[in-house]
Amino acid sequence: MSAPYAKLPAWADYGLIPLINLIVAFMVAGLVVLLVGESPIEAAGLLLKGAFGSGSGIGYTLYYATSFIFTGLAVAVAFHCGLFNIGGEGQAYVGGLGVALVCLTFDGILPWWLNFLLAIIGCAAIGGIWAMIPGWLQARRGSHIVITTIMFNFIAASLMVYLLVGALKPPGSMAPQTRTFLPGAHLPKLDWLIELFGFSVRSTPLNLSFILALVMAVVVWALIWRTKLGYEIRTMGFSPKAARYAGIKEARIIVITMAISGALAGMMALNPVMGDQHRLQLDFVTGAGFVGIAVALMGRSHPAGIVPAAILFGVLYQGGAEISFVMPHISRDMIVIIQGLVILFAGALEHMFRPAVQAAFASLSPRSVGIDAEAKGEGA
Repeated sequence: MSAPYAKLPAWADYGLIPLINLIVAFMVAGLVVLLVGESPIEAAGLLLKGAFGSGSGIGYTLYYATSFIFTGLAVAVAFHCGLFNIGGEGQAYVGGLGVALVCLTFDGILPWWLNFLLAIIGCAAIGGIWAMIPGWLQARRGSHIVITTIMFNFIAASLMVYLLVGALKPPGSMAPQTRTFLPGAHLPKLDWLIELFGFSVRSTPLNLSFILALVMAVVVWALIWRTKLGYEIRTMGFSPKAARYAGIKEARIIVITMAISGALAGMMALNPVMGDQHRLQLDFVTGAGFVGIAVALMGRSHPAGIVPAAILFGVLYQGGAEISFVMPHISRDMIVIIQGLVILFAGALEHMFRPAVQAAFASLSPRSVGIDAEAKGEGA
């Protein structure tokens, strides 16, 4: 048996290899920092200080991570069905419409918690329907899901521009945004949660949607690994032929999976729209849909990996601002390069170090990779 292709233990497959990829990505990023004449060690210190050195920094880090958890889960659900949903950006964008319609209608009538429940339903429904259309086109018409979801991002952006400069813009306003929601549509802040750990917090955008994101991570885990539907989704992703042979309806599973994926992406809108800005405005997604792809890749499409991967990208966003402020030679564009390196090694080069790791496990602990020690000795 060829050792480099032996099976790895789960902890190594889902933890060790992503960690190695991450370390290599930051080593290469350190070389980039050296090329611009700055100290990589100092830059790393500033990154961690900006992300975790204060209560406000932690709040902003978790605020960014909240959006990435939603979009990472959305991409992961589609991955398990063998679908590459690149439309999370557009699905989150139109999900904001579902949040805004609820808040604009009921913010002066209902309490915040009831508006929150209705907004969850609204953004999930619109995001799910928006993603379901490309799913139906692939299932029934053979359209490629990657192409259609990319195109639907542009359609969503154009639709939101049309609405925010027209029907949703309050009279007399020049800004392309809705009116500010009344307090009945504001999500509670979670500054108290940070203060429990001894940090002083002035004000951060971290809000209740962070708890919802963690809950949805558990829900996705239960859905994919503990339900019949999840089994059908994973079977379709592993082998469509086997799924069809087992009587699983391919078109139905594709459409349902994309609807669930779009609903998760749409829920991302709760974080900025209802939790921070308290209005719907242009470009509130700010690339979170595309970051979700990297988060899902780095988290190996498992909620237990997606949550820390999302926090890592939250660190890069918040800590990167600290670096660019203190080190003038390192601009925000340099932070984007570092993010790109993490995506490169966590995604495109994901398996670059796998053969070496598998060979090491096969040599040091044959049983851990499913190789019988006696059989190995006989083969030698």
